[in-house]
Amino acid sequence: MWFTYKVERRRNMAKAKEMTMEDLMASYEDKISVPKDGDILEGTVLNITKNGLWLDLGSHGTGLVVGPEIFGSEVDGKEVKSGDKMSASVICQETDEGYILLSLRKATREKIWDKLIRMMNEGEVFKVKAFDANKGGLLVEYETVRGFLPVSQLSTEHYPRVSDKDEILARLNEIIGRPLDVVVLDADRAESKLIFSERAALREKTEEILDKFSIGDKVKGKVTGVVDFGIFLNVQGVEGLVHISEISWDRVDDPSDFVSLGDEIDVKIIGIESEKISLSIKRLSGDPWLKKVKNIKVSDVIKGEVSRITPFGAFVKLQEGIEALVHISELSDKHVTSPDAVVQEGKKYDFKVISIDMDNHKMALSLKSVSEPKTEKKVKVEEPTAEEKKETKKDKEVKVKKAKETKKDKEEK
Repeated sequence: MWFTYKVERRRNMAKAKEMTMEDLMASYEDKISVPKDGDILEGTVLNITKNGLWLDLGSHGTGLVVGPEIFGSEVDGKEVKSGDKMSASVICQETDEGYILLSLRKATREKIWDKLIRMMNEGEVFKVKAFDANKGGLLVEYETVRGFLPVSQLSTEHYPRVSDKDEILARLNEIIGRPLDVVVLDADRAESKLIFSERAALREKTEEILDKFSIGDKVKGKVTGVVDFGIFLNVQGVEGLVHISEISWDRVDDPSDFVSLGDEIDVKIIGIESEKISLSIKRLSGDPWLKKVKNIKVSDVIKGEVSRITPFGAFVKLQEGIEALVHISELSDKHVTSPDAVVQEGKKYDFKVISIDMDNHKMALSLKSVSEPKTEKKVKVEEPTAEEKKETKKDKEVKVKKAKETKKDKEEK
């Protein structure tokens, strides 16, 4: 047994002599990992000097956090003292003096990015404040990491419903410094891209509000924007739109003639879709069009004034709020190339009603159907009396007798 041990020992020694220095270093690195630039290391504060913070990194030796990476003896607003544990990021593997150069700021940023990515994945809602604004949105900083909150991701309350870019910027500047509930929409550490959304943060709340609404409900809303196609309202935190066609039963050319920013008005819910509601002002009252045409029937002949002439026909004003169309094909039996060759704007004519569409508030008229076709003048023939009939018969007999006598005279000659 002793012999066997000695033989084995000699073999191991021989094998050790065959190993090179590189083999030994590789064997060492397998047991103790060598930190690389960017690695996060845990350390304990050994000392605080004018040069920076000295950290005990255990098997990795000693590390130093220098000047611009710390602020005096405070980190994240807390006083640092010997014995405190903290994380730091490697910015230099080894200096000439043999210690590792570290960054607290970089390590902190990495932790914040980890936190932001986690919050994005979990949909966590948290508060931020904008420190600046541009025409595209708000600039936001979250724990030293800067991000962006686009205009399109603002809530109904803060969205600037204006088209002028300078006015948009003025509205956004009013939001700077206000606490906003947001979620992380996108977090890309490699690209340093961080996008926030206030609208998505309020989605759950918006859905809860929408669940309380029903089509036909009468609600109150605050005017947040007036555009060419309608009026935007904030209804209990939910965005709603009164389309220009739902503002009034009469023709609407400019929505701003009816409301101003900040006005609170009553509206009726006519549609609920996604995170928005469709609203109506005019449906709060009865439809005057139906009342005005209830006594008009198809085939009635009514008088109307030509209010507008278009290439496809003429619009006729029958009474206040009631306008009907005479298609170009209904102006004359003859081919018409232009409606103004038959009718003139401002003049009144008799028209025949050929169709009424109650649901869509449309009425079609005809001018050619009113004109009656011309007929030939008939001459009345009076029947002869009995005496006249007798006289006529006698005359015929006389004429026949004379004709016979004349024929006989010719034959004798």
